[in-house]
Amino acid sequence: MRFIALFLACTAFAVPAYAQQNRKPSHCISLVHNTPGLAVVQKAAFRDPLPDYTVRLNFIAHAMFLLETPGGQSAVTDYTGFLGGVDFVPDVATMNRAHSSHWTTDPDPRIPHLLPGWDFETGRADHYVETGDLVVRNVTTDIRSYSSEDGKDGNSIFVFETAGLCIGHLGHLHHVPTPEQYAALGRLDVVMVPVDGGYTMDVNAMMDVVDRLRSSIVVPMHWFGASTLEYFISEMSGTFAVERLGQSWLEVSLRTLPSRPTIMVLDPVYLRRDE
Repeated sequence: MRFIALFLACTAFAVPAYAQQNRKPSHCISLVHNTPGLAVVQKAAFRDPLPDYTVRLNFIAHAMFLLETPGGQSAVTDYTGFLGGVDFVPDVATMNRAHSSHWTTDPDPRIPHLLPGWDFETGRADHYVETGDLVVRNVTTDIRSYSSEDGKDGNSIFVFETAGLCIGHLGHLHHVPTPEQYAALGRLDVVMVPVDGGYTMDVNAMMDVVDRLRSSIVVPMHWFGASTLEYFISEMSGTFAVERLGQSWLEVSLRTLPSRPTIMVLDPVYLRRDE
């Protein structure tokens, strides 16, 4: 009973009471047993139709990913305003403010849901967007700043829920999440992790975060040159399997759990013109 009480208290941190009405319940913030896993399925191009219960991730650049759902919804993480040589408008774009490489002052006005991971007016960003078969929510963390108050809740870990999957993007994470923040995140089947080793967190601390999350698939991002990426992989390879896909995209579904948690390395490529 004490555990259940603690769990309920922690999940309340994620979704304020005033904002819980009429929301689709999160399937990630729950006590889950025998959770189905993820499987990489066959190759498909950007914008191609997806099989049922399958999600596509495209690594665009730095910390920017395009997520596409089987229902036709799309989201771009840490949106900088330029996606490549294609006129594409996502349904959702998230941003973080630690550095200008994670946000833009000139976002495309056609984007229906633009979600900054900070809020100077209220002190903390609080997002819970439902669009089609996609739910997007956030859990704020602090960033380093000249002023302690200025850095409070300056980053958001965004969670994307679709097709039964819980997909997390750590953004510009600067500290190990608190127990309350871990509880608010819930289960993350796939997580995009910054592995630069300094601008966000040192590698050992980030490894602790990845170990704690125990996601089925870890996608490295925010690396500056091969050396930082390879160091993270070498340090994690004793616990995690490693797959180098040699491409920018990955398709996942809740079909088969990998025998081991797996680091899947994607190569960033800007979106190309419509085919």
